[in-house]
Amino acid sequence: MDALKKGFSIAKEGVVAAAEKTKAGVEEAAAKTKEGVMYVGTKTKEGVVSSVNTVAQKTAEQANVVGEAAVSSANQVSQKTVEGVENVVVSAGLVNPKDLSPPEGAAEPAGDAVEQGN
Repeated sequence: MDALKKGFSIAKEGVVAAAEKTKAGVEEAAAKTKEGVMYVGTKTKEGVVSSVNTVAQKTAEQANVVGEAAVSSANQVSQKTVEGVENVVVSAGLVNPKDLSPPEGAAEPAGDAVEQGN
C-alpha cells in the first residue's frame, strides 16, 4: 500500500508541477497576446490619425480652390453685369459713352487687383 501511496503522491506532484507550468505558460501567452494587440492598436491608431490629417489637409486645400474659383467667378459676373448695364444705359441714351470711360491714371478694375494679390 505504501508503494501505491508513494506512486499517487509522485503523480500528484507531477500534475501540480504541470499545472503550474501550464499556468505560467498561459500567463506568458496572455502577456504576449496583449502586447501584440496593443502594438497593432497603436499602429492602427497612428494610421487612422495620419489618414484623418491627410483628409483634413486635402479638404482644406480643396475648399481654398473652390473659394478662389467662387471669388473669381463672382468678379467676372460683376464685371459682365457692369458692362451690360453700361450698354443698356448708353443704348437708352441716358449717358454719353465718353462719360463711362475711366479717367486716365485710374486704378484697374477690382477683379484684376484681386488676381494680382494672389
